[in-house]
Amino acid sequence: MSITKVAVIGCGKMGQYHIENMLTMRDSTKIEALVEPSEKMKKCVSEIFEKHEVSLPPVYNSLDELLQADVDVEVAFIVTPHNVHFVQAKACMEAGLDVLLEKPMVMNTREAQNLINIRNRTERLLVVAFPGSLSPAVHKAKELIAKGAIGEILQVAGVVHQHWRILGGWRQIPEISGGGFLFDTGSHLINTVVDILNDNVERVFAIQDTRETLVDICSAITLKTEKGILVNLTAAGDSIGCESEIFIIGTKGLIRTGAWGEKLEIKREGEKDFAPVEYPKSKGVWEQFLKIRSGQMENPCPPEIGLRFAELMDMIKLSAVKGEVITREVLLSKEVSQPQGSLLDDTKTVY
Repeated sequence: MSITKVAVIGCGKMGQYHIENMLTMRDSTKIEALVEPSEKMKKCVSEIFEKHEVSLPPVYNSLDELLQADVDVEVAFIVTPHNVHFVQAKACMEAGLDVLLEKPMVMNTREAQNLINIRNRTERLLVVAFPGSLSPAVHKAKELIAKGAIGEILQVAGVVHQHWRILGGWRQIPEISGGGFLFDTGSHLINTVVDILNDNVERVFAIQDTRETLVDICSAITLKTEKGILVNLTAAGDSIGCESEIFIIGTKGLIRTGAWGEKLEIKREGEKDFAPVEYPKSKGVWEQFLKIRSGQMENPCPPEIGLRFAELMDMIKLSAVKGEVITREVLLSKEVSQPQGSLLDDTKTVY
């Protein structure tokens, strides 16, 4: 694999996490530029480069500065607050760059549809960095299901919990984050479940609690897919640690995995305990992106996956606000009126 020249856009905690991993992959990756306006984050990221004995590349205060500088890069890895994902991905693809874009892809369904159009027009590679969709464990789970390893899928139960409420910051400002715990950490749970099932959600009922914040902290969601599979999801953002469980319940067995595709176990009919399932190990989303870009694998997380997630989140938000079941058909028909001030109001989106 040749060395890919990349610019990392955003050097906050998640950006630093990815950079730390990328610096262990110098046989395939060279970070040529960074974009970060915060002096505090610049200092943190410089210490990471120093620890790995790698020279700190040029650091720009904005994406515009980077693009105007005409730096020799092929890829942008965007790791910024949710409300700027659309405009930054658009700018990078129009500048001729391939893009790995942190989840959630965009703020709402309209942005997702527009980003797909831009991808088509520019013919650039766009991969959404959902660890679940890019996880070999999730790919293996889908293979097992397709082979009938646990029979007919009846139901799915999933839970994710985290000590998230105390974090504060931009993630709890609706205009920046686009939602609360469910849209942030909970997005992994939702995306991985629908990815494994490979089925559109037909109807949704959701109840949410803000826990005296401006965004959802706790969510209880019931879904029904077009194939008739029932799904129950719990997202608890005022708990401890950060963990998840997903149970795929079939007529002849169970599959257990996690929201990030970090594990995979199976229990077949007649077996007492779950047994681990072997699957290829991965260094994470950047390594998988390189495999996609080099043609070693198909893109398992294109912007169409981001659109599917955006549609489902819009259904969930609307159901929670209106207190009723929301169908995909009604959402896409635009017959439903959005409550004023709801998180579905995207009239302020800047293109």
